[in-house]
Amino acid sequence: MHFVFRPRSFLRHGLLAAFAVAAAGAHAQTKTLYIGMNGGTMEKAYTQYVFPAFEKLHGAKVVVVPGTSSDILAKAQANKDKPQMHVMFLDDGIMVRAMGMGLCEKQRPSQNLNDIYPAARFKGDLASGVSLGMTGIAYNTKMFAEKGWAPPTSWMDFADPKFKGKVVFQSMPSSSFGLHGFLMFNRIQGGNDKNVEPGFTNWAKTIGPNVLEYIPSSAKISEMVQTGEAAMFPLTPTAVAALKVKGIPVEYAQPKEGSVVLMVGQCVIANNSEPELAQKLAEFLLSPLAQANVLQFGAQIPTNPKAPAVGEGAAQVAQISQWMKNAVTLDWDSVNANRPAWNARWNKNVER
Repeated sequence: MHFVFRPRSFLRHGLLAAFAVAAAGAHAQTKTLYIGMNGGTMEKAYTQYVFPAFEKLHGAKVVVVPGTSSDILAKAQANKDKPQMHVMFLDDGIMVRAMGMGLCEKQRPSQNLNDIYPAARFKGDLASGVSLGMTGIAYNTKMFAEKGWAPPTSWMDFADPKFKGKVVFQSMPSSSFGLHGFLMFNRIQGGNDKNVEPGFTNWAKTIGPNVLEYIPSSAKISEMVQTGEAAMFPLTPTAVAALKVKGIPVEYAQPKEGSVVLMVGQCVIANNSEPELAQKLAEFLLSPLAQANVLQFGAQIPTNPKAPAVGEGAAQVAQISQWMKNAVTLDWDSVNANRPAWNARWNKNVER
């Protein structure tokens, strides 16, 4: 059989091959990464001001799976063998749990990883901090002004009889803020992150009688401030800034005993379907550009000191640096090991 050269046929096949290559290229360009993170202000800042630059750079799509840290962790755990997400954001304590469960893969070395604060690098580089925060005290400025009260200065102000029925506290089992507030009270009573006996013993005769309501999350706070029910509650400067933008009369106060470091960490999920691209996203999210944008548009405090901060952002960063000087970092290994027992005790004795 003789091969007959047919230019048109060759051309057609050549074009088809070219189209196939182009299609494959187009397909490769539209890989989708799923990232688990908190909804609201954080999601908005990232989807509008950070992910588009990464998408353009890598011809990819980034889709947010919104939820609390506990929700995201539960999703990752349920799909451990075949992950549905590629990267996840979790509060630091919950991130330490995720690392212990083998859900995170080591973040590869990069300049951005080297540049972040040492405190923002998790053990073995299995996770890295994307934003810095702290739990301190927030208060209702309108109510304080009307009553002629001085701003709070200590965690023990929650026990002041003048605030009876005006303290709102997040539930310890479901909120980092509630856990932080309780553990700082416990320290003042002589306990530590391994021994919470003093905290549980003294709660009922100090802060307990002042608490109007234990809330599962901070979502109700804006409403309770506006209705004049809440005078004081544990919260972060970032959450306070978000409420102030909405016109809620609140202010943050740094307790003299220190606030509790609350870092949002990110980790690349182990065994995900796009390990290379997921690593690139994690690296990008530590870059000065990404962090400057979430500072400006989401009031998220950078973990990379090279992130440029301007105007109000610069003032916020300077203020946080000041507060970080006496901020407390919890012993998360001990806290996570004991938390189920503490939660049961809290539900039985505190929120009964």
